[in-house]
Amino acid sequence: MTESVQQIRELDGKQLYYSFLAGAQRIFEHQKLLNKINVFPVADADTGTNLASTMRSIMDAIIPTDNLKQTAVAMADAALTGARGNSGIIFAQFLYGFSNEINSNATISIQSFAESMKKAVAYAYDAISNPVEGTILTVIKAWADYMYLLKDQFDDFIKFLIEAYSKALESLASTTKQLEVLARAHVVDAGAKGFVFWLEGIIDFFTMGPEQAMKASGVIAVEADEAVEMPHDQITFRFCTEALINGQDLDKHKLRNFIQHCGDSIVVAGTPQKVRVHIHTDFPAEVFSQLQKFGNITYQKVDDMVMQNEIQFNRKSEIALVTDSSCDLPKDIIDQYQIHVVPLSVHFGETYFLDRLTINPPQFYAMQEMSDQNASSAQPASKEFQNKFEYLSTHYESVIGIHLSQGLSGTYSSSDKGSKDVIARTGKKIDVVNSKTLTGGLGLIVLRAARALENGASHEEVMAQMEDWKEKSFLRVSVLTLKYIIRSGRVSPFKSFVAKLLDLKPIIWIDREGKASLFSKSFTEKSSMKKLMNNIAQITKGKKVWEYAITHANNPAAAQWYATQMEALTGKKPVYIDHASPAIAANTGPGIACISLMLE
Repeated sequence: MTESVQQIRELDGKQLYYSFLAGAQRIFEHQKLLNKINVFPVADADTGTNLASTMRSIMDAIIPTDNLKQTAVAMADAALTGARGNSGIIFAQFLYGFSNEINSNATISIQSFAESMKKAVAYAYDAISNPVEGTILTVIKAWADYMYLLKDQFDDFIKFLIEAYSKALESLASTTKQLEVLARAHVVDAGAKGFVFWLEGIIDFFTMGPEQAMKASGVIAVEADEAVEMPHDQITFRFCTEALINGQDLDKHKLRNFIQHCGDSIVVAGTPQKVRVHIHTDFPAEVFSQLQKFGNITYQKVDDMVMQNEIQFNRKSEIALVTDSSCDLPKDIIDQYQIHVVPLSVHFGETYFLDRLTINPPQFYAMQEMSDQNASSAQPASKEFQNKFEYLSTHYESVIGIHLSQGLSGTYSSSDKGSKDVIARTGKKIDVVNSKTLTGGLGLIVLRAARALENGASHEEVMAQMEDWKEKSFLRVSVLTLKYIIRSGRVSPFKSFVAKLLDLKPIIWIDREGKASLFSKSFTEKSSMKKLMNNIAQITKGKKVWEYAITHANNPAAAQWYATQMEALTGKKPVYIDHASPAIAANTGPGIACISLMLE
């Protein structure tokens, strides 16, 4: 870094914003390194991705003005809305503190900047349930305190920031000595290093100019030493759980105390109108149940830290396999093959849940029966897939995403859009597949891909077989009532009018275009189920079944009957029997039972 000839005595809003972007660029460049050295508070290898996502939320959300106060407030609000992970939320709260403490002026002096930053540190510490030194908090505090000491010695922002940066580097190096887990892994704290990268980019913005700063390589971009493996028994709670709550007069301390018993690593940041919550817990559904008492939950995230630890230290393939929660694969299969699942959401009015994470099938059935509001489902936003692919791209050579039928949901389109954003930035190979099916049908395609990868198939070999696997897949669903499916728009009301009028028990199939159609209908459930089995017998006659699965929505008796019939027909047991996901049951209603099979 070289010093600029031109002095900067005061900063305006646009200088603040664009220097911030240069700092964010450093984090984007080094997120793989930050993920690799992430061992505290748990080794879930996502600090770089979370900080990058937090930074990108600011870039995407605001247009800067010359007024520094207005720009800082907008940046803080965007950071709070889009913050991810422990370090991301701490950083967002620090920005909020800064924006709250500065005066309503168009520009800011060195003295006011240093005073506001020092006061902002208290906001960051206040967000943490049990602040730990040797983390991003420590480096932020050391940097801000040093600036406060220097504030009267400089009349040029550039020289001032360069001198303060040296203290941040010194504090970063000391984190290894402050935390035993960092010393064992021979790394500095990942969040703290991300903060120092951010400072480096800001200085480059002022010393090199905007264009060069966005291209410059980081001065501390060294590879991490080989990390010490962090076994599962050191992950006290399995799920990294986050929420954004909107309301009035929100009390961060009261909220934090209310969920204290649910886990650890608690961070509660924000304003009286908007609060971001981070907690490690084994019971995400309970956490969200408690948080709903405080306001409207507008964002939810649940990450499996055991899975993240596994792909960091015990990755089974260099090709990541991604699907969505409508695949209805049991947790043991997901864990065995390290399959990454992006959840759909389930809605009752304004209240929403993450499919199979913050609401499980039995909870959903109970709510569906008791609620006076109709349940509905929604696809994940492309941003969720973008975050997932961004994270996976730092650990895998390539990614294959397989999703429920494009004819039934926009999930495939969201995934495809999210993948293109990541491909453009990283150059990674990512393919996204429209399975043209759902529930067990989707699950079997994902499972077949997982087994192929386990047997050493390449990315290209798996993709080459995808169309064949889809052609060999069949799904049949027996339904107790069509009213839920008609309401969801998944089956044409004109085609189903007679069945609805006569209260017949239909069979639904997913056609080759991936759309739901009426296949047959009967006067009784048992007759409908027998017709379904007769059709399955015709499909499998003279052919070998690779695997089959049975899923149901609160109809275990029908599921077991199908299992018995299928075992007699095929000579093998189902690869699994499980509940259909709440996202599917919201559109089909209770009582459905599905047979999904794939031929050899």
